[in-house]
Amino acid sequence: MGEMAKAIILIGAVIVAIGLVMLLFQKTPFLGKLPGDILIKRENFTFYFPLATSIIISIIISLILYLIRKFR
Repeated sequence: MGEMAKAIILIGAVIVAIGLVMLLFQKTPFLGKLPGDILIKRENFTFYFPLATSIIISIIISLILYLIRKFR
């Protein structure tokens, strides 16, 4: 049970760190405007899905978690 508690604490710390980074870098010029992000604008409707941004963030998080597991 102790290992699970440590993992949950680590996951919580990572989520807090990501939240702080997002607060500090709200106006990152390239994030959210990559080729592959879907933006549909109509008269009374706007749809935005950051597909390419989501993929890049997923790759970065996967690399970080891989490195944490490898050097642990």
